[in-house]
Amino acid sequence: MNNPILDVHEKPRLGQMLTLSLQHLFAMFGATILVPYLVDLSPAIALISSGLGTLAFLAITKWQVPAYLGSSFAFITPIIGAKAMGGPGGAMIGSFMAGLVYGIVALIIKKAGHRWIMNLLPPIVVGPVIMVIGLSLAGTAVGMAMNTLQDINNYSMLHFSAALVTLIATIIFSIYARGVLSIIPILAGIIIGYVYSLAVGLVDFSKVVEANLFVMPDFIIPFVDYKINITLDLVLLMVPVAVVTISEHIGHQLVLSKVVGRDYIKQPGLHRSILGDGTATMISALIGGPPKTTYGENIGVLAITKVYSVYVIAGAAVAAILFGFSGTITALIGSIPPAVMGGVSILLFGIIASSGLRMLVDNKIDFGNNRNLIISSVILVIGIGGAFIKITNGFQIHGMALAAILGVLLNLILPGRDPVKDDMFEASSDKKSA
Repeated sequence: MNNPILDVHEKPRLGQMLTLSLQHLFAMFGATILVPYLVDLSPAIALISSGLGTLAFLAITKWQVPAYLGSSFAFITPIIGAKAMGGPGGAMIGSFMAGLVYGIVALIIKKAGHRWIMNLLPPIVVGPVIMVIGLSLAGTAVGMAMNTLQDINNYSMLHFSAALVTLIATIIFSIYARGVLSIIPILAGIIIGYVYSLAVGLVDFSKVVEANLFVMPDFIIPFVDYKINITLDLVLLMVPVAVVTISEHIGHQLVLSKVVGRDYIKQPGLHRSILGDGTATMISALIGGPPKTTYGENIGVLAITKVYSVYVIAGAAVAAILFGFSGTITALIGSIPPAVMGGVSILLFGIIASSGLRMLVDNKIDFGNNRNLIISSVILVIGIGGAFIKITNGFQIHGMALAAILGVLLNLILPGRDPVKDDMFEASSDKKSA
Protein backbone atom coordinates (compact mmCIF):
# COMPACT_ATOMS: atom_id res chain seq x y z
CA MET A 1 0.00 0.00 0.00
CA ASN A 2 3.00 2.32 0.63
CA ASN A 3 4.82 1.58 -2.67
CA PRO A 4 3.25 4.19 -4.96
CA ILE A 5 2.81 4.08 -8.69
CA LEU A 6 2.74 7.88 -8.56
CA ASP A 7 3.95 9.52 -5.34
CA VAL A 8 2.56 12.69 -3.82
CA HIS A 9 4.53 15.18 -5.91
CA GLU A 10 4.91 13.13 -9.08
CA LYS A 11 3.13 14.65 -12.05
CA PRO A 12 1.32 12.28 -14.45
CA ARG A 13 1.09 12.81 -18.19
CA LEU A 14 -1.84 14.96 -19.33
CA GLY A 15 -3.94 12.08 -20.67
CA GLN A 16 -3.11 9.95 -17.65
CA MET A 17 -4.04 12.76 -15.24
CA LEU A 18 -7.38 13.21 -16.99
CA THR A 19 -8.43 9.58 -16.47
CA LEU A 20 -7.05 9.41 -12.92
CA SER A 21 -8.77 12.67 -11.95
CA LEU A 22 -12.06 11.51 -13.44
CA GLN A 23 -11.74 8.35 -11.35
CA HIS A 24 -11.62 10.45 -8.16
CA LEU A 25 -14.50 12.57 -9.41
CA PHE A 26 -16.63 9.48 -10.03
CA ALA A 27 -15.74 8.08 -6.59
CA MET A 28 -17.01 11.15 -4.73
CA PHE A 29 -19.77 12.24 -7.10
CA GLY A 30 -22.67 10.15 -5.85
CA ALA A 31 -22.21 10.91 -2.17
CA THR A 32 -21.35 14.58 -2.71
CA ILE A 33 -24.53 15.36 -4.66
CA LEU A 34 -26.67 13.11 -2.45
CA VAL A 35 -26.31 15.49 0.52
CA PRO A 36 -27.73 18.56 -1.28
CA TYR A 37 -30.55 16.43 -2.68
CA LEU A 38 -31.48 15.40 0.88
CA VAL A 39 -31.41 18.96 2.24
CA ASP A 40 -32.80 20.70 -0.88
CA LEU A 41 -29.67 22.56 -1.94
CA SER A 42 -28.15 22.76 -5.42
CA PRO A 43 -26.10 19.65 -6.43
CA ALA A 44 -24.23 21.81 -8.96
CA ILE A 45 -23.09 24.19 -6.22
CA ALA A 46 -22.09 21.19 -4.11
CA LEU A 47 -19.78 20.12 -6.95
CA ILE A 48 -18.33 23.60 -7.46
CA SER A 49 -17.79 24.17 -3.74
CA SER A 50 -16.15 20.75 -3.33
CA GLY A 51 -13.69 21.64 -6.09
CA LEU A 52 -12.93 25.08 -4.66
CA GLY A 53 -12.68 23.65 -1.15
CA THR A 54 -10.29 20.91 -2.26
CA LEU A 55 -8.00 23.42 -3.99
CA ALA A 56 -8.00 25.57 -0.84
CA PHE A 57 -7.21 22.47 1.27
CA LEU A 58 -4.30 21.51 -0.98
CA ALA A 59 -2.87 25.03 -0.78
CA ILE A 60 -3.20 25.27 3.02
CA THR A 61 -1.58 21.83 3.49
CA LYS A 62 1.34 22.97 1.27
CA TRP A 63 0.41 20.50 -1.49
CA GLN A 64 1.49 17.57 0.66
CA VAL A 65 -1.83 15.88 1.51
CA PRO A 66 -3.66 14.12 -1.38
CA ALA A 67 -7.17 14.48 0.01
CA TYR A 68 -10.41 15.33 -1.77
CA LEU A 69 -13.20 17.14 0.10
CA GLY A 70 -16.87 16.41 -0.51
CA SER A 71 -20.25 17.06 1.15
CA SER A 72 -20.49 16.12 4.84
CA PHE A 73 -23.30 13.77 5.86
CA ALA A 74 -22.98 14.79 9.52
CA PHE A 75 -24.66 18.15 8.84
CA ILE A 76 -27.78 16.81 7.09
CA THR A 77 -30.12 17.02 10.10
CA PRO A 78 -28.72 20.37 11.38
CA ILE A 79 -29.02 21.95 7.92
CA ILE A 80 -32.68 20.91 7.68
CA GLY A 81 -33.28 22.42 11.12
CA ALA A 82 -31.37 25.61 10.26
CA LYS A 83 -33.36 26.05 7.05
CA ALA A 84 -36.56 25.75 9.07
CA MET A 85 -35.29 28.54 11.35
CA GLY A 86 -33.87 30.96 8.81
CA GLY A 87 -34.18 29.54 5.31
CA PRO A 88 -31.17 28.59 3.16
CA GLY A 89 -29.36 31.65 4.48
CA GLY A 90 -29.64 30.36 8.04
CA ALA A 91 -28.06 27.07 7.00
CA MET A 92 -25.19 28.91 5.31
CA ILE A 93 -24.57 31.10 8.37
CA GLY A 94 -24.52 28.03 10.59
CA SER A 95 -22.13 26.23 8.23
CA PHE A 96 -19.79 29.22 8.17
CA MET A 97 -19.71 29.32 11.98
CA ALA A 98 -18.92 25.61 12.08
CA GLY A 99 -15.99 26.32 9.77
CA LEU A 100 -14.76 28.97 12.20
CA VAL A 101 -14.65 26.31 14.93
CA TYR A 102 -12.20 24.36 12.75
CA GLY A 103 -9.98 27.45 12.64
CA ILE A 104 -10.03 27.82 16.44
CA VAL A 105 -9.16 24.15 16.95
CA ALA A 106 -6.36 24.43 14.37
CA LEU A 107 -4.92 27.41 16.24
CA ILE A 108 -4.94 25.49 19.53
CA ILE A 109 -3.14 22.54 17.93
CA LYS A 110 -0.62 24.92 16.36
CA LYS A 111 0.19 26.41 19.77
CA ALA A 112 -0.02 23.25 21.92
CA GLY A 113 1.47 20.79 19.43
CA HIS A 114 0.18 17.42 18.28
CA ARG A 115 1.73 15.18 20.95
CA TRP A 116 -1.43 15.26 23.07
CA ILE A 117 -3.36 13.79 20.15
CA MET A 118 -0.87 10.92 19.96
CA ASN A 119 -1.52 10.25 23.65
CA LEU A 120 -5.29 10.37 23.17
CA LEU A 121 -5.25 8.28 20.00
CA PRO A 122 -2.80 5.36 20.28
CA PRO A 123 -3.03 2.44 17.79
CA ILE A 124 -5.46 0.47 20.00
CA VAL A 125 -7.92 3.37 19.67
CA VAL A 126 -7.07 4.52 16.15
CA GLY A 127 -7.17 1.07 14.51
CA PRO A 128 -10.73 0.16 15.57
CA VAL A 129 -11.94 3.72 14.85
CA ILE A 130 -10.57 3.43 11.31
CA MET A 131 -12.40 0.11 10.98
CA VAL A 132 -15.59 1.80 12.15
CA ILE A 133 -15.21 4.51 9.50
CA GLY A 134 -15.29 1.86 6.78
CA LEU A 135 -17.69 -0.65 8.28
CA SER A 136 -20.26 1.89 9.45
CA LEU A 137 -20.73 2.77 5.77
CA ALA A 138 -21.23 -0.87 4.82
CA GLY A 139 -25.01 -0.60 5.11
CA THR A 140 -25.03 2.42 2.79
CA ALA A 141 -22.98 0.60 0.16
CA VAL A 142 -25.07 -2.57 0.33
CA GLY A 143 -28.32 -0.59 0.35
CA MET A 144 -27.30 1.24 -2.81
CA ALA A 145 -26.29 -2.07 -4.37
CA MET A 146 -29.36 -4.16 -3.53
CA ASN A 147 -32.34 -1.83 -3.62
CA THR A 148 -34.14 0.36 -6.13
CA LEU A 149 -33.63 4.11 -6.17
CA GLN A 150 -37.34 4.77 -5.64
CA ASP A 151 -37.56 2.61 -2.50
CA ILE A 152 -34.42 1.93 -0.49
CA ASN A 153 -36.17 -1.01 1.19
CA ASN A 154 -37.29 -2.63 -2.06
CA TYR A 155 -34.89 -5.45 -2.92
CA SER A 156 -34.06 -5.77 -6.62
CA MET A 157 -31.99 -8.63 -8.00
CA LEU A 158 -31.55 -6.66 -11.20
CA HIS A 159 -29.97 -3.74 -9.37
CA PHE A 160 -27.87 -6.10 -7.26
CA SER A 161 -26.60 -7.81 -10.42
CA ALA A 162 -25.36 -4.42 -11.69
CA ALA A 163 -23.54 -3.88 -8.40
CA LEU A 164 -21.95 -7.34 -8.55
CA VAL A 165 -20.83 -6.83 -12.15
CA THR A 166 -19.26 -3.52 -11.15
CA LEU A 167 -17.59 -5.01 -8.08
CA ILE A 168 -16.22 -8.04 -9.96
CA ALA A 169 -14.95 -5.87 -12.82
CA THR A 170 -13.20 -3.53 -10.36
CA ILE A 171 -11.55 -6.45 -8.57
CA ILE A 172 -10.39 -7.99 -11.86
CA PHE A 173 -8.92 -4.69 -13.05
CA SER A 174 -7.25 -4.15 -9.66
CA ILE A 175 -5.49 -7.54 -9.69
CA TYR A 176 -4.98 -8.54 -13.30
CA ALA A 177 -4.89 -5.32 -15.35
CA ARG A 178 -1.62 -4.03 -16.77
CA GLY A 179 -0.55 -0.64 -18.07
CA VAL A 180 -3.01 2.23 -17.88
CA LEU A 181 -5.89 0.01 -16.77
CA SER A 182 -3.95 -1.07 -13.68
CA ILE A 183 -4.18 2.45 -12.23
CA ILE A 184 -7.82 3.20 -13.09
CA PRO A 185 -9.64 0.09 -11.77
CA ILE A 186 -12.38 2.17 -10.13
CA LEU A 187 -13.19 4.13 -13.26
CA ALA A 188 -12.95 0.98 -15.41
CA GLY A 189 -15.29 -0.87 -13.04
CA ILE A 190 -17.81 1.96 -13.12
CA ILE A 191 -17.75 2.02 -16.93
CA ILE A 192 -18.30 -1.75 -17.12
CA GLY A 193 -21.13 -1.48 -14.57
CA TYR A 194 -22.67 1.43 -16.49
CA VAL A 195 -22.59 -0.47 -19.80
CA TYR A 196 -24.22 -3.48 -18.12
CA SER A 197 -26.86 -1.24 -16.52
CA LEU A 198 -27.54 0.33 -19.90
CA ALA A 199 -28.03 -3.12 -21.42
CA VAL A 200 -30.54 -4.22 -18.75
CA GLY A 201 -32.49 -0.96 -18.74
CA LEU A 202 -31.37 0.67 -15.48
CA VAL A 203 -30.12 3.92 -17.03
CA ASP A 204 -32.51 6.87 -17.43
CA PHE A 205 -31.36 9.34 -20.12
CA SER A 206 -34.37 11.66 -19.92
CA LYS A 207 -32.65 14.26 -17.73
CA VAL A 208 -29.56 14.16 -19.95
CA VAL A 209 -31.64 14.94 -23.05
CA GLU A 210 -33.45 17.78 -21.30
CA ALA A 211 -30.32 19.37 -19.78
CA ASN A 212 -28.50 22.37 -21.26
CA LEU A 213 -24.75 22.21 -21.91
CA PHE A 214 -24.05 25.35 -19.86
CA VAL A 215 -26.07 26.31 -16.79
CA MET A 216 -25.41 29.04 -14.24
CA PRO A 217 -26.02 27.49 -10.79
CA ASP A 218 -28.24 29.23 -8.26
CA PHE A 219 -25.56 30.57 -5.93
CA ILE A 220 -26.68 31.75 -2.48
CA ILE A 221 -24.61 34.83 -1.63
CA PRO A 222 -24.61 36.59 1.80
CA PHE A 223 -25.95 40.18 1.83
CA VAL A 224 -27.39 39.53 -1.66
CA ASP A 225 -29.74 36.59 -1.15
CA TYR A 226 -30.07 36.80 2.64
CA LYS A 227 -29.26 39.00 5.62
CA ILE A 228 -26.84 37.94 8.33
CA ASN A 229 -28.83 37.03 11.44
CA ILE A 230 -26.97 34.97 14.04
CA THR A 231 -29.17 33.52 16.78
CA LEU A 232 -28.33 31.35 19.80
CA ASP A 233 -30.58 28.57 18.51
CA LEU A 234 -28.69 28.53 15.21
CA VAL A 235 -25.34 28.42 17.00
CA LEU A 236 -26.42 25.55 19.25
CA LEU A 237 -27.83 23.66 16.28
CA MET A 238 -24.90 23.88 13.87
CA VAL A 239 -21.67 24.63 15.74
CA PRO A 240 -21.51 21.54 18.02
CA VAL A 241 -21.58 19.27 14.96
CA ALA A 242 -18.08 20.56 14.16
CA VAL A 243 -16.80 18.49 17.09
CA VAL A 244 -18.16 15.37 15.40
CA THR A 245 -16.76 16.23 11.98
CA ILE A 246 -13.35 17.17 13.38
CA SER A 247 -13.21 13.71 14.93
CA GLU A 248 -14.13 12.28 11.53
CA HIS A 249 -11.43 14.39 9.90
CA ILE A 250 -8.77 13.16 12.31
CA GLY A 251 -9.83 9.59 11.58
CA HIS A 252 -9.51 10.21 7.85
CA GLN A 253 -6.05 11.74 8.31
CA LEU A 254 -4.97 8.67 10.25
CA VAL A 255 -6.25 6.42 7.45
CA LEU A 256 -4.57 8.57 4.81
CA SER A 257 -1.30 8.56 6.75
CA LYS A 258 -1.40 4.79 6.79
CA VAL A 259 -2.26 4.47 3.11
CA VAL A 260 0.31 6.94 1.79
CA GLY A 261 3.05 6.07 4.29
CA ARG A 262 3.53 9.56 5.71
CA ASP A 263 2.60 10.93 9.12
CA TYR A 264 0.30 13.79 8.20
CA ILE A 265 -0.38 14.48 11.86
CA LYS A 266 3.20 15.77 12.02
CA GLN A 267 3.89 17.06 8.53
CA PRO A 268 2.41 19.32 7.28
CA GLY A 269 0.57 19.08 10.61
CA LEU A 270 -2.91 18.31 11.84
CA HIS A 271 -3.50 22.03 12.38
CA ARG A 272 -3.06 22.66 8.67
CA SER A 273 -5.39 19.88 7.54
CA ILE A 274 -8.09 20.92 10.03
CA LEU A 275 -7.72 24.55 8.92
CA GLY A 276 -8.00 23.41 5.30
CA ASP A 277 -11.18 21.48 6.08
CA GLY A 278 -12.67 24.45 7.89
CA THR A 279 -11.72 26.86 5.11
CA ALA A 280 -13.40 24.59 2.56
CA THR A 281 -16.57 24.59 4.69
CA MET A 282 -16.54 28.40 4.91
CA ILE A 283 -15.98 28.77 1.14
CA SER A 284 -18.90 26.42 0.54
CA ALA A 285 -21.12 28.41 2.90
CA LEU A 286 -20.33 31.65 1.07
CA ILE A 287 -21.73 30.32 -2.24
CA GLY A 288 -24.59 28.13 -1.00
CA GLY A 289 -23.05 24.66 -0.69
CA PRO A 290 -23.13 22.11 2.14
CA PRO A 291 -20.23 21.81 4.66
CA LYS A 292 -17.18 19.90 3.48
CA THR A 293 -15.15 17.00 4.83
CA THR A 294 -12.33 14.76 3.65
CA TYR A 295 -13.78 11.77 1.80
CA GLY A 296 -13.38 8.11 2.64
CA GLU A 297 -14.30 7.10 -0.92
CA ASN A 298 -11.31 8.97 -2.32
CA ILE A 299 -8.99 7.55 0.32
CA GLY A 300 -10.18 4.14 -0.84
CA VAL A 301 -9.25 5.07 -4.42
CA LEU A 302 -5.74 6.01 -3.25
CA ALA A 303 -5.39 2.71 -1.42
CA ILE A 304 -6.45 0.63 -4.40
CA THR A 305 -4.62 2.49 -7.18
CA LYS A 306 -1.46 3.52 -5.24
CA VAL A 307 -1.63 6.83 -7.11
CA TYR A 308 -1.04 9.52 -4.45
CA SER A 309 -0.31 12.51 -6.70
CA VAL A 310 -1.73 15.85 -5.54
CA TYR A 311 -1.88 16.82 -9.21
CA VAL A 312 -4.50 14.12 -9.73
CA ILE A 313 -6.52 15.43 -6.77
CA ALA A 314 -6.25 19.01 -8.08
CA GLY A 315 -7.35 17.80 -11.51
CA ALA A 316 -10.43 16.20 -9.96
CA ALA A 317 -11.19 19.48 -8.16
CA VAL A 318 -10.95 21.50 -11.38
CA ALA A 319 -13.13 18.96 -13.20
CA ALA A 320 -15.76 19.17 -10.42
CA ILE A 321 -15.88 22.97 -10.80
CA LEU A 322 -16.28 22.73 -14.57
CA PHE A 323 -18.89 19.98 -14.31
CA GLY A 324 -20.88 22.12 -11.88
CA PHE A 325 -21.45 24.63 -14.70
CA SER A 326 -22.51 21.97 -17.21
CA GLY A 327 -26.06 20.72 -16.96
CA THR A 328 -25.44 17.99 -19.54
CA ILE A 329 -22.36 16.53 -17.87
CA THR A 330 -23.91 16.73 -14.41
CA ALA A 331 -27.02 14.93 -15.67
CA LEU A 332 -24.90 12.32 -17.49
CA ILE A 333 -22.88 11.47 -14.39
CA GLY A 334 -26.08 11.58 -12.37
CA SER A 335 -27.52 8.92 -14.66
CA ILE A 336 -25.11 6.35 -13.23
CA PRO A 337 -27.38 3.95 -11.30
CA PRO A 338 -26.86 3.93 -7.50
CA ALA A 339 -26.33 0.17 -7.77
CA VAL A 340 -23.14 0.77 -9.78
CA MET A 341 -21.83 3.20 -7.18
CA GLY A 342 -22.86 0.73 -4.49
CA GLY A 343 -20.78 -1.99 -6.10
CA VAL A 344 -17.69 0.22 -6.12
CA SER A 345 -18.39 1.43 -2.56
CA ILE A 346 -18.41 -2.13 -1.23
CA LEU A 347 -14.74 -2.38 -2.13
CA LEU A 348 -13.78 1.21 -1.22
CA PHE A 349 -15.33 1.11 2.25
CA GLY A 350 -13.87 -2.34 2.86
CA ILE A 351 -10.39 -1.06 2.00
CA ILE A 352 -10.75 1.65 4.66
CA ALA A 353 -11.77 -0.91 7.28
CA SER A 354 -8.88 -3.15 6.30
CA SER A 355 -6.48 -0.23 6.80
CA GLY A 356 -7.53 -0.10 10.45
CA LEU A 357 -6.96 -3.82 10.84
CA ARG A 358 -3.54 -3.44 9.27
CA MET A 359 -2.60 -0.73 11.80
CA LEU A 360 -3.36 -3.14 14.65
CA VAL A 361 -1.27 -5.86 13.02
CA ASP A 362 1.65 -3.55 12.18
CA ASN A 363 1.80 -2.23 15.73
CA LYS A 364 1.65 -5.78 17.15
CA ILE A 365 -1.38 -5.11 19.34
CA ASP A 366 -1.74 -7.99 21.80
CA PHE A 367 -5.36 -9.11 21.97
CA GLY A 368 -4.45 -11.60 24.65
CA ASN A 369 -4.40 -8.52 26.85
CA ASN A 370 -7.93 -7.91 28.17
CA ARG A 371 -7.34 -4.16 28.16
CA ASN A 372 -6.83 -4.08 24.40
CA LEU A 373 -9.69 -6.51 23.84
CA ILE A 374 -12.12 -4.36 25.83
CA ILE A 375 -11.18 -1.08 24.14
CA SER A 376 -11.42 -2.44 20.61
CA SER A 377 -14.65 -4.34 21.32
CA VAL A 378 -16.45 -1.29 22.71
CA ILE A 379 -15.31 0.93 19.83
CA LEU A 380 -16.40 -1.55 17.17
CA VAL A 381 -19.85 -2.34 18.59
CA ILE A 382 -20.73 1.25 19.55
CA GLY A 383 -19.50 2.63 16.22
CA ILE A 384 -20.92 0.01 13.87
CA GLY A 385 -24.06 -0.53 15.95
CA GLY A 386 -25.06 3.12 15.59
CA ALA A 387 -25.31 3.98 19.30
CA PHE A 388 -25.85 7.68 20.02
CA ILE A 389 -26.28 10.16 22.84
CA LYS A 390 -29.06 12.70 22.25
CA ILE A 391 -28.09 16.06 23.73
CA THR A 392 -30.73 18.28 22.10
CA ASN A 393 -33.34 17.78 19.39
CA GLY A 394 -30.89 19.02 16.79
CA PHE A 395 -27.63 17.56 18.05
CA GLN A 396 -26.54 14.01 18.69
CA ILE A 397 -23.19 12.36 19.27
CA HIS A 398 -23.36 9.04 17.48
CA GLY A 399 -21.53 6.48 15.41
CA MET A 400 -17.83 7.01 14.92
CA ALA A 401 -17.61 10.13 17.10
CA LEU A 402 -19.15 8.41 20.13
CA ALA A 403 -17.03 5.30 19.56
CA ALA A 404 -13.88 7.43 19.38
CA ILE A 405 -14.75 9.33 22.56
CA LEU A 406 -15.43 6.12 24.51
CA GLY A 407 -12.23 4.59 23.13
CA VAL A 408 -10.20 7.57 24.28
CA LEU A 409 -11.79 7.49 27.75
CA LEU A 410 -11.25 3.75 28.17
CA ASN A 411 -7.63 4.10 27.09
CA LEU A 412 -7.06 6.84 29.69
CA ILE A 413 -8.95 5.11 32.52
CA LEU A 414 -8.02 1.43 32.24
CA PRO A 415 -4.72 0.44 33.88
CA GLY A 416 -1.71 -0.82 31.95
CA ARG A 417 -1.46 1.88 29.30
CA ASP A 418 1.71 1.61 27.22
CA PRO A 419 3.74 4.70 26.29
CA VAL A 420 2.79 6.00 22.87
CA LYS A 421 5.29 5.61 20.05
CA ASP A 422 5.89 8.65 17.89
CA ASP A 423 6.16 6.54 14.74
CA MET A 424 2.83 4.72 14.93
CA PHE A 425 2.15 5.53 11.28
CA GLU A 426 5.49 4.19 10.08
CA ALA A 427 5.49 0.75 11.64
CA SER A 428 5.28 -0.99 8.28
CA SER A 429 7.01 1.51 6.04
CA ASP A 430 10.54 2.76 5.56
CA LYS A 431 9.15 6.01 4.21
CA LYS A 432 9.50 8.91 6.64
CA SER A 433 7.53 12.12 6.79
CA ALA A 434 8.15 14.40 3.84
